[in-house]
Amino acid sequence: MGQIIFLRHGQAKNNTERILAGRTEGVPLTDTGVKQAEHTAELLEHMNISAIYSSPIQRAKHTAEIVGKHNSIDVSIDERLIELDMGKFTGMAYDEIFNSHGNVFMKFYNGELEIAHNGVETFSQVKSRVLGIVDHVLEKHPDENVVLVTHMDPIKAMLSTIVELSPTNLFELIIANASLNIFREKDRKFSISGLNVMHPSRFDQGW
Repeated sequence: MGQIIFLRHGQAKNNTERILAGRTEGVPLTDTGVKQAEHTAELLEHMNISAIYSSPIQRAKHTAEIVGKHNSIDVSIDERLIELDMGKFTGMAYDEIFNSHGNVFMKFYNGELEIAHNGVETFSQVKSRVLGIVDHVLEKHPDENVVLVTHMDPIKAMLSTIVELSPTNLFELIIANASLNIFREKDRKFSISGLNVMHPSRFDQGW
């Protein structure tokens, strides 16, 4: 029985500035984000990891490299783990988007047409590519523990294929930076082993 471990990238500059970075290049981890990734790398040391795949986006890739170096595993880049394409909302401040378009995240999880009309990737498209990389991992690494370093919505997409979550549940669910979200697989059926798993010292820091 293998485990697929989704790891959200560490805190990045866009997280602290409340900017919807999307696939914008050049958005680095903060110093805090680097430390978070280092703590997570130590947690993974005890989990017998055999492979690491990462989104090509800088903040995820840097997180993956920190984990890979600590665990002596090379990182493979896979486009299916990339951040959500935010279309014309890319680079905008959260407050600006909400003021001009309402709660675009609820619309995204609801599958409303306004999302696609603004060039935003749909949630069903995110699910499709995430399940694609999961299938690849199951075929290439049977019964092994594999880390997929990605972003919040790809992790929510994976979670929502296993448990039924309403758009409100999805919107309110926060996947913490540099947290491990662990899915156990047997006979192509998944169960959840852990959500927002992180170093104990972080639980009193408000994530």
